[in-house]
Amino acid sequence: MRIAYDARPSSDPRGIGRYTRSLLTALHAEAARRGGEIVEAHRPRGVDLYHSPWIDGALLRPRLPMVVTLHDLVPLKRAGEYLRTGLRFRMRYLAVERASRVVVPTEAVAEDAVALLKVDASRVHVVLEAADPAFTPRSDDEVAAVRARHGLPEAYLVWVGGLRHPDPRKRVAALAATPRELPLVLVGDPGQWARELPGVTLTGAVDDDELAAIYTGARALVLPSDDEGFGLPTVEALACGTPVVACDVPALREVLGDRATFVRPDDLEGLLVQAVAAQRPAPPPPDWTWDDAARATWDVYELALQ
Repeated sequence: MRIAYDARPSSDPRGIGRYTRSLLTALHAEAARRGGEIVEAHRPRGVDLYHSPWIDGALLRPRLPMVVTLHDLVPLKRAGEYLRTGLRFRMRYLAVERASRVVVPTEAVAEDAVALLKVDASRVHVVLEAADPAFTPRSDDEVAAVRARHGLPEAYLVWVGGLRHPDPRKRVAALAATPRELPLVLVGDPGQWARELPGVTLTGAVDDDELAAIYTGARALVLPSDDEGFGLPTVEALACGTPVVACDVPALREVLGDRATFVRPDDLEGLLVQAVAAQRPAPPPPDWTWDDAARATWDVYELALQ
């Protein structure tokens, strides 16, 4: 079996890039075990199946079986907040509807796909995401070095994600404006809007070793989102021993269970209070790896070809 895999989003610093890179590495190993091959291409030729790990790579007129990973349906669920990208997403969602199989990270997203895109539930497959092996608790020396490099305070709360453009569901600006006892560190490549947020420390884009040290040095990871598809930073933080405090939304509750502290989505003050009170060590992350994800994804390929 030869699989064309659209690797274009690998360079994206957000979660979509992490998913694309980590799954691709594991899929190469899985292909070798199963006697198959992964070809990095977004114009599939001479292959048996095409997998787009992001919605932008979905083909409107696929000429072969196509698998698409759908990370969430927020732009469709909240169309009024995503007017700038609405038309593009409508066309991409049409392409998703034409996929042989759809991979989603949680049952919450699966339910959205069935309800909003009218995709038959038998074509939707939940494949969990995982923390990369780079995310482990780091030494005091590494934490001290990253503090000095980025001017981080001794005690802080951390948020990790995309900061190039404001995303209404992430509520980063609202979090920055909420009174808190500890400084807030935002990790991600910032746009101008993020640079104008009051009272926060911006690290810019960091590599995995730095991010693991930043997680390790934080009192807690805070996630104020009122909608998520999976919440990959939460499992990364747990893998580094860092407590997670998040708003109680279906996907995060599904992924984390009792591994995180949850607050109501309308209680950002409570979220910050709980984060300050968080204690180490955090519970371990879910017992799921990218190798597990690759095996489950390859199973979806085989179903798509039947």
